[in-house]
Amino acid sequence: MTAPSRVHPRHRTLEDWLAWQEQAHTRPIDLGLDRVAQVADGLQLRPAPMPVVIVGGTNGKGSTVAMLEAIYLAAGYRVGCYTSPHLIHYNERIRINGQPVADESICAAFEAIDQARGEISLSYFEFGTLAALWLFRREPVDVMVLEVGLGGRLDAVNILDADVAVVTAVGIDHQAFLGDDRESIGFEKAGIFRSGRVAVCGDADPPARLLDHAHSIGARLLLAGRDFAPLTGSRTDTWQYRGAGLVLEGLPSPALAGSVQYRNAASAITAVVSLRERLPVTQDALGQGLATARLPGRFQLLREAPAVWVDVAHNPQGADSLALNLQGVPCRGRTLAVMGVMADKDVDGILHPLLEIIHGWYVASPAIDRALAASVLADRVAALTRQPVQSHESVDRACRAALAAAGPEDRVIVFGSFFTVAEVLSRNFSVFTSDRPLNHPQHRSTCCDPD
Repeated sequence: MTAPSRVHPRHRTLEDWLAWQEQAHTRPIDLGLDRVAQVADGLQLRPAPMPVVIVGGTNGKGSTVAMLEAIYLAAGYRVGCYTSPHLIHYNERIRINGQPVADESICAAFEAIDQARGEISLSYFEFGTLAALWLFRREPVDVMVLEVGLGGRLDAVNILDADVAVVTAVGIDHQAFLGDDRESIGFEKAGIFRSGRVAVCGDADPPARLLDHAHSIGARLLLAGRDFAPLTGSRTDTWQYRGAGLVLEGLPSPALAGSVQYRNAASAITAVVSLRERLPVTQDALGQGLATARLPGRFQLLREAPAVWVDVAHNPQGADSLALNLQGVPCRGRTLAVMGVMADKDVDGILHPLLEIIHGWYVASPAIDRALAASVLADRVAALTRQPVQSHESVDRACRAALAAAGPEDRVIVFGSFFTVAEVLSRNFSVFTSDRPLNHPQHRSTCCDPD
């Protein structure tokens, strides 16, 4: 594939680089390892000299990455963390020691990649992945924690061999790229496993093809429910981990809200314990990491009276977890939903777990080309519920309408997409009582990021 024409990198800001990358490759999402691996080898990014943890899954991978990062930071290690997508600033994707990398550093990485790729064309996500790996080598870290962007087997982060690979959960999403059933998707997720190395699966009902692949390559498979488990008792402030040959008592509840976070925490602990010979971690550090991990947009409370929650749930499995989380938080009043989704999503599958919980719907189209039209979403919701449905031209207006209707004992949940939540988090929520214009997050105009 012929490389696109270059604009001299010294004249580019980070915004310029990202805008160029969005149009530089013929396919915004282009799964495959050959091109990105060739550039990585030219930059001498493989093999990694430090331990690598790769986390994939349909849901829960971001939370698990946040816990791993916090645990290793609490243990005193220098951590390189790569995640996607970002909510507000691109820099959120690449962190060293818990801090987003500066624009200048990312630009320097992009320039090095651009010079090394020659005639090889790279996608937006591939540029970002290589930038993270380049920065983690240039500013040496003790451990890399990398989140899969899409799938696993053909995702750019899979050019590295994971010392521990984690698959959090397998659900139906991104069928155009991964297949139409859990078995096909499970096989793609299992592609991050490696022969002779630990493979952690946090799914309580893992697809047979995931298990078969792990066994066929000789991975050291550790399964939730069989090899490790979180155990909660009558106390709400502590829990117990059992697995990997040990029992850990009195662990603090995860700072990330929602019952599913105990499962994600157990997967993270299993990964940490599996690497304890190379990266020792005390139980105190484990507990501190669990208690301090933060991840915007995952069942996050923004305000009270009325309570406003945001959640990036954008597939049926995520909606199931959101429903459980809402049921687990007492609410004396009504629950009103602000919802915006992408056009390729299983809308009915997302709606069904929430129909008995929501008392009013305020739907909108996030400011991105791939969003489902608010009018179409309103028709889908109305066909499934007798609760009132309003259609709004923007997430901003939908939030304003929901807040205007909500009493102090009601609550509002904003969900359906990373892009929907990003529009809320991009400014202080109090502005929904004013007419200040929305400050849109970086680069939400194309389909470079799956959601």
